[in-house]
Amino acid sequence: MRRNSLHIILFFFAFLLLDFDAFSQKTKSQLELEKKENLRKIAEAERILNETADEKKVTLGQLRALNQQINARASLIRSIGSEITILDNEITDLRIVVSSLQEDLKHLKEEYAEQIYSSYKANKGNSRLMFLFSASDFNQLLQRLKYLEQYSDARRLQAEQIEVVTKELNDQRSRVEAKRAEQQRLLNQQLREKNKLANSKKKQSKLVAQLTKKERQLRKEVEDRKAANARLNTLIAKIIEDEARKTSTASTAESASAAELTRLFESKKNSLTWPVGSGFIATKFGKQPHPVLKRITVVNDGVGIQTEKNSQVKAVFDGEVTLIGTIPGKNNVVVIRHGAYLTVYAQLKNVNVKKGQKVRSDEIIGEVYTDRDGVSELEFQVYKGMTKLNPENWLAMK
Repeated sequence: MRRNSLHIILFFFAFLLLDFDAFSQKTKSQLELEKKENLRKIAEAERILNETADEKKVTLGQLRALNQQINARASLIRSIGSEITILDNEITDLRIVVSSLQEDLKHLKEEYAEQIYSSYKANKGNSRLMFLFSASDFNQLLQRLKYLEQYSDARRLQAEQIEVVTKELNDQRSRVEAKRAEQQRLLNQQLREKNKLANSKKKQSKLVAQLTKKERQLRKEVEDRKAANARLNTLIAKIIEDEARKTSTASTAESASAAELTRLFESKKNSLTWPVGSGFIATKFGKQPHPVLKRITVVNDGVGIQTEKNSQVKAVFDGEVTLIGTIPGKNNVVVIRHGAYLTVYAQLKNVNVKKGQKVRSDEIIGEVYTDRDGVSELEFQVYKGMTKLNPENWLAMK
């Protein structure tokens, strides 16, 4: 009876641990991917920050890169914390198993000792042969022989069970120690990242304080940007009007082709390739509070993607170049039509395509412009007709 219950218990614990391990490994794998992505973002922001770092200058580009690094590091710390919590649960479950196995091992050893004592007491110190040959008849001899075989089997099984439980107990103890070592490694990593985060936040406060002293210059930059946005909006409005006239006189085949391109573009929502290989969203779409100036909001018709110097700018989808121009405050601008949609790429240092050219997704259309402060920021916009859309809802997660 004891043997059957023991097997059931061992099977239950094995099933429970395998099931929990599978869940934990899946969750930890996801967290590991998150950690790698956050580390990539931290390193990327560090490279961009180094490009804009100058002891004589403090810029919004520096602040934005530092903010990106702070957000990525905070996310990394949360991921590490989640891993530590999972390990806490694993260690707790393993300790329950160890405790149960210790209890089972204790009972098994007690039963085994009782068997040996009972055997000795029953034979009164006599040998097995004497026990067999003292039988009164042949039938009793056979019964005694069968009894000794069964008893021998029972003792052997008991010894085997003790061996199995002892091995399992040692294995689980080793797992506990391994989990504790892993947990300590994560705790040390978390502490290092928290220290780095604290240092980054000190730099952030210092940068904000220094930028606040440049209020007049920052206000002028806001006004200049507003004027540049108005010039770009006027140009895009003219393009949209011209495209509307072309559409009204388009052939059936041209209309069908444009409709298909529109459908394909719409199917790529949340999965469009990024226009640059590295970087982060430095300025978000729509009305946003100024990062330094209080009670000042800025309106962004697209997003600003801060990237590395000399980064190549690529088309996010198949289309046709409908505009190449130069606008004060926006530098070189390229507009690509994708059926009913337009994508706009501003702040280009140079352009590699021509008006009317058909381009493919990921085809290089130019190179990002780097300003005198060392900031390389591409302005990227998405339109459907005259409606400005949030590019973050179209670009793939990064």
